[in-house]
Parts: sequence; structure tokens; C-alpha cells
Amino acid sequence: MSTVKQTFRVEGMSCAACVVSVESTLATLKGVKTATVNYAMNTVQVDYDDRSTGFDTFRKALRDIGYDLADDPARDAEKMQEQEQERLRKSRLKTFLSVSFSIPVVIIAMAFHHNPALNWVMMLLTLPVLAWFGREFFIHAYKRTIHFSANMDTLIALGTGSAFVFSTINTIFPQILLKRGLEPHVYFEAAAVIVSLILLGRYFEERAKFRTSGSIRKLMGLGVKTATVIRNGKEEEVPVEKVMKGDEILVRPGDKVPVDGRVLSGTSSVDESMITGEPVPVVKKEGDIVIGATINGTGSFRMTAEKVGSETMLAQIIRRVQEAQGSKAPVQRLADKIAGIFVPVVIGIAILTFLGWWLFGPEPQLTYAFVTSITVLIIACPCALGLATPTAMMVGIGKGAEMGILIKDARSLEIARDLDVIVLDKTGTITQGKAQLTDWQWFCKEEEVESLKGIILAAENRSEHPVARTIAGRLKEDGVREAGIESFDSITGKGIKVTSSGETFFLGNHKLMEENGIRISDDVLKTAEKWMAEAKSVNFTANSHEVIAILAVADPIRENAVQVIDELKKASIVVHMITGDNPKTAARIAGVVGIEHFRAEVTPVGKLEYVRELQAKGLKVGMTGDGINDAPALAQADVGIAMGTGTDIAMETAEVTLVKGSLEKIVTAVNLSKRTMQTIRQNLFWAFFYNVIGIPVAAGILFPFTGILLNPMIAGAAMAFSSVSVVSNSLRLRKARF
Repeated sequence: MSTVKQTFRVEGMSCAACVVSVESTLATLKGVKTATVNYAMNTVQVDYDDRSTGFDTFRKALRDIGYDLADDPARDAEKMQEQEQERLRKSRLKTFLSVSFSIPVVIIAMAFHHNPALNWVMMLLTLPVLAWFGREFFIHAYKRTIHFSANMDTLIALGTGSAFVFSTINTIFPQILLKRGLEPHVYFEAAAVIVSLILLGRYFEERAKFRTSGSIRKLMGLGVKTATVIRNGKEEEVPVEKVMKGDEILVRPGDKVPVDGRVLSGTSSVDESMITGEPVPVVKKEGDIVIGATINGTGSFRMTAEKVGSETMLAQIIRRVQEAQGSKAPVQRLADKIAGIFVPVVIGIAILTFLGWWLFGPEPQLTYAFVTSITVLIIACPCALGLATPTAMMVGIGKGAEMGILIKDARSLEIARDLDVIVLDKTGTITQGKAQLTDWQWFCKEEEVESLKGIILAAENRSEHPVARTIAGRLKEDGVREAGIESFDSITGKGIKVTSSGETFFLGNHKLMEENGIRISDDVLKTAEKWMAEAKSVNFTANSHEVIAILAVADPIRENAVQVIDELKKASIVVHMITGDNPKTAARIAGVVGIEHFRAEVTPVGKLEYVRELQAKGLKVGMTGDGINDAPALAQADVGIAMGTGTDIAMETAEVTLVKGSLEKIVTAVNLSKRTMQTIRQNLFWAFFYNVIGIPVAAGILFPFTGILLNPMIAGAAMAFSSVSVVSNSLRLRKARF
């Protein structure tokens, strides 16, 4: 069997029920092993036997149920963005036009309902809203109906269609009801407004999906377009796709490393923060491994290509992010689940109502039958049902934004309240993510300190080492001026030797001091050991015979980290920490902030696997991070939480972004989730309770006992009231305190 795994783009998906429809339709085709929809990317990955089926068969099957299939766009970030922006633009335009046509209909219905001549104006304005802007609802509803299925599109088409048809008949032939003493009411505003509101909600959802897929686009954009390959002794600029294993590549200062490989010759510092998350660049020398898309510093080196194309670390991260996003359970909204049962029931009740009045009702039976059955359809219109989730979601998201918490969708709000574990990345999340000069101590005369600072600044300014840059930056901030130096000598892996005013100074690590016979006093050694135990990088400064100053560089812990972790524990959420840093540093940080579970020296894929390990135990996992290296784990987690001070890719991948990188907002986000989901449950209860009570009354159940028959106008008013009650309940979230 020749099995092929291929990705296609699906057009026309609008809700979680669509995901189920697409997957189930493709999965039943002969030769298809599995079909997995990535709703965030509007794609489906099909594992199939290419000898018995293929693209044409998939497209035909999906077109039959209202969708379309297209080839997945080329792995080009710009092309992918253009296509998604075009879809978003069309959705925005359609929504804007629909709302524009609906507003005058509402104004006429509210202010001039007593003028029957204006019914024609409302009919003409409502017609394009349903027939053009909302035509997908009716097309999808029809195609699902002939395949014996239903969802929210069916409810929308049913409600708005019945309201429009009934209103059109009363506009063109008002005498039908007037002759029987009934008022020919119209409900054009209900049909137009429902379509416009649903389109608006779907536009917001489309925009959220565009932001989600932005993480993939930006990851693609990190890649290198060309590489300088040395072939036959000559430098040749070639597209990175044509680099082969074993090729010798020249990497100049400031260039991105094109592919994964190993250094052949030369020395440089490479910024690997996109992979490790650590802010300090790593010195690379002969034999060291370098990773594609990381940024070379001021040095130059030659490397040999060992992993190219889909084998590179960046390609693996992109693939893992895509897989993690696609593996998430689809957004199963309660309204979509119940629609499959609710719609046939409503249609059945409407038919039974018509037959009951026609066969057993008083004169005029046909009129009563028509009016009551239409009243059932109008009162069953899913306006409140359709608004229950999106209104609460929009208010909850707005409230979160006010508090500096950006939330992408209702799914993340729903799951955040049930989190069992929060996994925190160390660098940039628990710590500030930026190396700082934290400590210094002088072992010379007080009057010599200022001149020594000037010498240190002058020496560190001439070094390319990241620790040197941190020290120099802090001294500049303090207003220190450079001293004059006569000579400068960089000693790889050890430090610097300079001459100033005829005197020699050494600046570097412990090894540099030992090799040059520099005396290190007990006080200096005690202080240095204390700082190193705190996982700080210690830099010694000495004259030609003894150490006269030591400085420490570290990534400080956020001020509120301990408090936030304690609050999460009180909320019965277990806190874990993962980091690409060494075990010693990880253990110290975990001990300081009170985290019992941690893992060190973890790669980006390792972070993803760590999240999967926790999920395999049946736990709901939230992942908090700030770097590109956190993207796979953020995508895999049940809820990804990105620090707003981190990379764009982390923020695009995560469902929740803490705008100012405030760690305490994690607790706030969990509380907001609980309150928002409580509101959604209340909305859904009232929406269904209203239908349970309203539909039997509309069918005329009270008529035999009281003589009361629900007027279609009252049904329309009741329908509007149910919507108002749902929206009002959602708006209460605005005043909630967290």
C-alpha cells in the first residue's frame, strides 16, 4: 500500500461542527486512513493510499456537503499571508455591507412600523442581506439537509428564512390576513439583524484564526533565503533549498546560520535565544554545533551542513507547532452540538402544529394553521442561542484586554478554568529575560574606583562577548567615562588583557587569573563563590598581581514571581518549571520561587514532550513562555500563555497573551475564565428555557383552555426580548472584579 500524507486547504468552514463534518466525510472515503482538520489554519491533513483515491475525490465529497478543497499554499510566508488577508478582507466587507443594509431596516421597523408602504422598502433592503451576504447559511443548510445533518447554519437559515417569507407574503398579499381580521405583521428587521450579528461574530472568529496562523507565517519568515557555499574553492551564493549535506558554508558577521551543522574553522558568538530562550549568546569554535536561523555575532566562521530542508531544527519546530495546533480538540460549542437535535424537533413541531390546526382547529383552519406554524418557526429562531456564547466571549475578551490580558477565543476561556498544571518557562517568564549587572565589589582604594570603572568600560566596549556588553551598558548608564588604553588583547574563552597609563589589567574568568599568576584573596574568593552559587556569571578585574574588583551578571527573578506561584498553588494549580539552562541554575531558581517540579537543559521539542507527558496523565496543562523555543509547547498545551514582552511568534502561537508581561495576570486570566464560562452557561440556559416555554405557547397549547393564541408579532417581540436578556447578562461581566 502506497500511503501518502498530504495537507489541503478547506474553504467554507465556519464552526466546530464543520470540523466534524469534514473529518467524517473524508474518513469514510475508500483509501483514506485518517483525516485531521487544523481549524486554526483552515487545513486538513489526509493520510491516504494514492493508488485508490486522491485530491479530485476529496474535493467532490466536500463540495457535496457545502465545502471546497484547494492545494495547500506553497511554504512561502508572504504568499500564505496574502491569501489569508484576502479572506479576512472579504469577510470584513461582507459584514460591513450587511450591517449597513440592516440599520435602516431596524430604524423603519422601530419608528415607522405603522406605515405599511414602508414594508416594501424593508423587504428590498433585507433581500440582499439574506440572498447575498448571508447566502452561505442557506447553501450550507440545504446541503446538510440533503445529507440528513444540521448545525447552526440550519437554525439561522430556518429562522431568518421563515421570518422573511412570512413577511414577504404579508407585504405583497396583506389582504389574506386582513380579510380574516388578522394584522399582517412583518419581521424583516429580525431576519436582517440575525444574519448581520452572526456574520459579525464569524468575522471576529476569522480574525482570531488569522492571528493564530500568524505564528506559522513568522516561523517560516525566520528561515534564510540564501547561503554562501564554498564549492571547488569558490564562494557561491545559492538558495538555501539547494544546500546539500556536506556542503561547506561561510557565515559572515551578522548573518543568520542557514542550516544546522558544525563549525569547521573560526570563532564567533551566536545568538541562540530562539532555540534555548537564554539571553546570553554562546561562543562557537571548531567542532561546535550551530543551528539554522540563529544569528551570528561579530566573528566569522566556516561550517559544514549536516541537516538541511525538513531535517533542520527550525523545520521541526514549524512542523511540531502545526501538529500541536491540529491535534487540539475542536471548539465544540454547545449550541452546535444541540442544533442537530433541536432543528428537526422544531421542524417537526411546526409541521404537527400546521396539521393539528388544519385538521382539528376552528375556522378558518388554514389561516390558523399557517400563522401558528410560522409563529413556531419565528419564536424558535436561534437569535438568543446564537448570541449566548459570542456575546459573553466578546465581553470577556474585552474585559481581559482592559486588564492587559489578550484572549483569542472562547475555547481558551473555557479550558483555563479547569487547568490542573501551569508550566512556566524560566527565562523571560520567571526571570526578566535580560542579563543585568547585578553586583560588584571593589578591593582597591576608594579614590581609585572611578578610574578603574573607566578602564573596565574601555576594555569591555572593545569586546564582542555578551557579558562584556552587559557590563559596559550598565557603566554607561551610570555616567562612567572611558579611560584611555594603549593596547587591547582578547583571549578567547578567558577574557581581556589591556594596558592603560602603562599599567596592565586583566578582565575575565577565574582561569585567566590563574594562568597569569594573579593572587585571589580569601575575601574575593568567598564573594565570588557566593555569587556563583546564586547562578551568576562572575567577572574578575585585576592589575598585574592581584584582583582589585569583581562584577556579577545575572538574569534577575521577577519581583512578584514568588507571590504569583503561591497564589496558583492556593488555587489548586500545580506549578512546574522548564528551562534550557543548566541544572544548577534551574535548581536555584526553583528553590527561590518555591517550585518543586522542574526540568533543565530542555530543547524546544523537549518542552513540547514535557507538556505531552503531563497531558498523558489526564491533566489539563497551561504553558507560559516568551520565546520562539517555547512555541511548540505553547501550541501543544491546553492553554498557551505568552508574555507580551517576548517574541511575536510566542504571542501568535499562544491563546492568551499577557500584554505587559505581568506574571500575576495568569491568576487573573484563570478567574476571568471561570466568570465568563459561568455567564455563557447562564446564557445558554435562558436561551433554551425560552424555547422550551415559547414553542408550545406559539403552537397554541393554551388556546383550548384560555382562548389565547400567540400573535406572530408577540413572538417576534419575545424573540427580541430573549436576545436582549442574553446580551444584558453578558454585559454584567464588564462590572465584575477579579
